[in-house]
Amino acid sequence: MIDQPRTGIGELPFASMGDLGLDKKRVTQCALSRICGVCALSLDRPVAFVGSGEELERNAFHFPPTHRACAEHALEHWAPSWSASLGHPTQPESWVMVTTSGFEFVRQNADAEDRRPVFSPNSILEQHSQTVA
Repeated sequence: MIDQPRTGIGELPFASMGDLGLDKKRVTQCALSRICGVCALSLDRPVAFVGSGEELERNAFHFPPTHRACAEHALEHWAPSWSASLGHPTQPESWVMVTTSGFEFVRQNADAEDRRPVFSPNSILEQHSQTVA
């Protein structure tokens, strides 16, 4: 079962509001309850993050942690044509998936230009990139 997306994957990722972007309450719920941002089931280790190449460079991902199979599902089904559902209002130049054994959840303060919460992996175990066609 580890190589297959978990049950509960619907038309949208759990943490998404579709074209409206990410649901801040669900993003926080994923962080504090350690549940997957795609299927909403409990996470085990390692966890995966999906995001843009820029997010990887900053080590600050906006989409919550996922199971690896759920991250692969998200990149296959939502990243190519519906990037807003993964927290990107415009299509990034490239998508990445990283796995890690731990992360920090950072809530931005009122002075921050981008007030969306971010996830910072402690150490990256694996990294995969794909260019948007």
